[in-house]
Amino acid sequence: MDATAPRRVAREVERSAPLRALARGGYAANGLLHILIGAIAVIVAFGGDGASDQSGALMAIAAVPFGFILLWTAAITLGALAVWQLVDGILQRAPADNATGFFSKWGRRIGAWGQAAIFGALGLIAAAVALGARVDAESAAEAASAGLLSIPGGSVVLVLAGIGIGIGGIAFIVMGVRRSFRDKVDIPDEGPGRGIAGLGLIGFVAKGIALGIVGVLLVIAAVDADADTAGGLDGALQALLRLPLGPMLVAIVGAGFIAYGVFCLFRARFARL
Repeated sequence: MDATAPRRVAREVERSAPLRALARGGYAANGLLHILIGAIAVIVAFGGDGASDQSGALMAIAAVPFGFILLWTAAITLGALAVWQLVDGILQRAPADNATGFFSKWGRRIGAWGQAAIFGALGLIAAAVALGARVDAESAAEAASAGLLSIPGGSVVLVLAGIGIGIGGIAFIVMGVRRSFRDKVDIPDEGPGRGIAGLGLIGFVAKGIALGIVGVLLVIAAVDADADTAGGLDGALQALLRLPLGPMLVAIVGAGFIAYGVFCLFRARFARL
């Protein structure tokens, strides 16, 4: 088999104008989800009720008139974005012909494939909700953690998963503070570009903090052998809520998610695809 065949196919797929258009729609769908997550988090901070995670946002969309149309649109566009990230990972090249270039290539490749997995999962969840399923990501995370804790070595896997998610959170914070996300978008340096960059800064840091808390909760669950401690984004915000000044902290994170969502809407227009 020709070793260059996968790259050739990936290059042809990536050049597809319809795929690029749908992938941009995927960024918009992701932005809408984050805006809803942020809004639900703010509501929860002020004493309201709701699941402040992706499944909660999708269930909120399902509850509005003709919400199933929005859900199927989100499922299709997020799936397209997952495909684009997959082929983009395949096409990554080493910036230099040495060990540094090799690790750089594989770092970007793994990052792109990780994004593909996330967007693909979101697309599948959106399709499931559109078909009438009731999805509870928090319960699913706790059940998965309980399953791991029941097998030999499962606690180690859970710790590694927590550390991995925590590292992802740190990466988001660093990308926000250093504004390195600008490498992935063609936004102007002046005028509206400054506002878009500001939204990215706030949003990336807020999402990084939330992911960091999720990672810490997974590690604690593994150490205490208590799957109920583990959870997803909703569990992280509930943990924040129990801290001193917790409602204010959750409201701030919620506002950050809204900022990240608005940034993603701009990213749909300015992303380098």
